[in-house]
Amino acid sequence: MKSLPLVLFLAFVSGFSQNFISKTESYPTFPSCESISKSEQEKCFKNQLKSFIFSNYNEPKIISSENYNGIATVIFEVDRDGVFQMLYVNSEYQELNDELERVFSSIPKIRPATYNGAPTYVQFRMPLQIPLFQSSIQEESIQKEEPLESYQNEFDDIKTKDFNYPQYKSGLNIPLSHELYNRFTTKMDKIGTNAHTASKPYKYTEVQPYYDFEKENRALFYDKETWFGRKFFNENTVQIQGEDYWFTFDIAADLQVGRDFEESVTTYNNTRAGIFQGGLGDRLNFFTVIYESQGKFAGYFNDLAEDLGRRNSGQVNIPGRGIGEPYRDGFDYPVVEGYLSYNATDFLDVQFGRGNNFIGDGYRSLFMSDNASPNAYVKVNTSFWKFKYTNTWSSLRNPNTLTDGGAFLTKYMATHYLSYNVNKRLNIGLFESVLFENEPNRGFDWNFVNPILFYNMVEYSTGSRSGKSLIGLSYKYKWTDQINSYGQLLIDEFSVNDVTAGNKSWKNKFGFQMGLKYADAFKVDNLFLQLEYNQVRPYTYSHNTLNLHYTNDNQSMAHLWGANFRELLFITRYKKDRWYGHAKFIFGERGFETNESSDPFYGTNLLGDERLRIADEGINIGQGNRGNSYYGELEAGFIVNPTTNLKVYLNLIHRKFDVSENTALNFDRNTTWVNLGFRTDIFNWYYDY
Repeated sequence: MKSLPLVLFLAFVSGFSQNFISKTESYPTFPSCESISKSEQEKCFKNQLKSFIFSNYNEPKIISSENYNGIATVIFEVDRDGVFQMLYVNSEYQELNDELERVFSSIPKIRPATYNGAPTYVQFRMPLQIPLFQSSIQEESIQKEEPLESYQNEFDDIKTKDFNYPQYKSGLNIPLSHELYNRFTTKMDKIGTNAHTASKPYKYTEVQPYYDFEKENRALFYDKETWFGRKFFNENTVQIQGEDYWFTFDIAADLQVGRDFEESVTTYNNTRAGIFQGGLGDRLNFFTVIYESQGKFAGYFNDLAEDLGRRNSGQVNIPGRGIGEPYRDGFDYPVVEGYLSYNATDFLDVQFGRGNNFIGDGYRSLFMSDNASPNAYVKVNTSFWKFKYTNTWSSLRNPNTLTDGGAFLTKYMATHYLSYNVNKRLNIGLFESVLFENEPNRGFDWNFVNPILFYNMVEYSTGSRSGKSLIGLSYKYKWTDQINSYGQLLIDEFSVNDVTAGNKSWKNKFGFQMGLKYADAFKVDNLFLQLEYNQVRPYTYSHNTLNLHYTNDNQSMAHLWGANFRELLFITRYKKDRWYGHAKFIFGERGFETNESSDPFYGTNLLGDERLRIADEGINIGQGNRGNSYYGELEAGFIVNPTTNLKVYLNLIHRKFDVSENTALNFDRNTTWVNLGFRTDIFNWYYDY
């Protein structure tokens, strides 16, 4: 007979004295014991408990097969709600432990014990003679417990189990990657689904009904026996899972080497990153990633990084990534992203962190896009019936203006997006956003915390110059299971009188998008086609209060071209097993400022001053230094690790840019850029400026 280990005793509830339990006024009470006298309640409780255990207990086969005879010790609690909680069970066999845990978890809720008239906890210790007979459960053996001094076996009781990829069932965000999202959004776009596809990033729980990440990724796993083979091709670098928790850690990279043939420049990017994510319980999840990067890009992209940098400083701003410094012949740019996600209920979740959000069904968005630097935000998603309501409060930065302490000036943005599935085919969305300054003696304006629509009225009620508001309307219509159309209408401080006058007023600040998607095109599985048109009039997104332009770190929060443009783009994507590829073609007409000070202001540069506009009427797209641009991109790649989305790829970009007048800001330029890359694809690079 194996010697039984000492029983681990759990500490009593924090904040209660050690002799508290013995002072309970009544025992926990089963329904059949409620009518008897208080003096008999203890006996009735123990008899009812004995009867229930014996009636529901199924002897594990291992007990009879090994002729086992011994003791199983159980410590349990009846909490304030009258629920039985198994705190500790100790026996020779795990099968016996599991069976006793099952029996106690099935005991119905009863009336709890009381102390000074209020419900309270009470703990019990009960040794059970195994094999179990009704007569072997002694009434006097069910005793109230007293706290012990030590937890000597506590460390040994911490157990892990096989990792079953809990992230795919969690409230974590699916990283924003066009190639990754294209794998499952086509499933969400089927006629009759109640999915809301505009507000991104999605949570894994949102996509789970339509796409089984674990099943799809496991189907791509290689049969690797070595630790390195499994970690490199199939799994997270480190993955741990316990009863109520899980964690993963990954060493990530974004390594690129290439050539800009037109300017005879060798390009590179050297990003090392660490990704840590996990979950505690069923509702709390977290994600964080730290990037350390150095890079040098094609000539036009390097110039853009310098143009977006803080004025009169050596700082640069890498498009989509953030503030950086010159480094040798390139740039150094660290980036940090992360968030906490809490599923408060089945219909409401809250996120707090730093990252990017996107609103729209297109490749571009005129509402909110992920092409700017990551920003701090709080987001609340509410989903019920046919609705999804997304509230986002963001803290944005204006690097060109510093506070007295030398920090970048802060502005705030509050955004509402209400998505409504009208029927099996049609979805409509209402968008509203307002920006307001962190002014002296004002601080954060709590009027804009209001989670209900109509920010425009709030802005008006707090002063005509208290903020900048935008409104929008979106739609998506599913023609078939493979074909859907979508669009957006963005209105920036719309003036009805000026629109009806037909004089092309500068106040007619709006943009629109129209798009078409075709999944499994021409009956070819995983072949995807997309056609999209975008147009934004001059002066849209800009403002006469220079800190209230629709930007973060000098980058547009919507379309990356800013305003004053027309654009037509075509994208095709294909995936087969671990192989993928895409082709992208973009044709655009744009108008640019003629000098660095944006005086006169033609309405393209979102950092411009509306008071320097060229005219009040006769405003047209393409005004200023008119430019025509063409952008073509081909990429073919291989998914090295489907769990981390690690890829190796070859990318070819050809860009042709012609302007009416060559200036220091813009001049005729052709670019042919080839890149070979090895990257963990968890954010989108946008090179199509």
